[in-house]
Amino acid sequence: MAKVKSSFFCKNCGSESAKWVGKCPACGEWNTYVEEVVATGKENARNTSPVSIKNQVHSPIRINEIPNQKTVRIVTNDQEFDRVMGGGIVPGSITLIGGEPGIGKSTLLLQIALALKDTKILYVSGEESTEQIKMRAERMEYINDNCYIFSETNTQQIFQQVKKLEPQMVIVDSVQTVYST
Repeated sequence: MAKVKSSFFCKNCGSESAKWVGKCPACGEWNTYVEEVVATGKENARNTSPVSIKNQVHSPIRINEIPNQKTVRIVTNDQEFDRVMGGGIVPGSITLIGGEPGIGKSTLLLQIALALKDTKILYVSGEESTEQIKMRAERMEYINDNCYIFSETNTQQIFQQVKKLEPQMVIVDSVQTVYST
């Protein structure tokens, strides 16, 4: 049976605390901590890894013992973006694009999504409506029938659409707007 406990998380930076605090020690913002119920199973959450295979026992390995693999990357045809990504996007990877507000993160991500015509993409927007995103795409004069736009912040709804659509790539713009019930 799963144990239930509460933790407090900063809405601004995601920092965690066992109790509510007025000022976040990580980012310095005031009154940003909210309580979330966390269910923990029999297995300690610290002993699980997002990259481990279920029920596989593993241990540390020397770096020179790791076999070399040729990773096929998704090339976006944006030379600078591909260079920053080490030659393109690695399938199965998670990449966080960060920067100051208004710097162009959403525009860059939409540009990449619309340029990858052979890749089925789900572009999830937690900040803009589908109409706003379409207007931006039209201004950029990009068209891509494989790019699906979904305006949603609830992770359960997003996961349902991922399961239903089975995209090759999911873009969440922006991750700090999504929540789980």
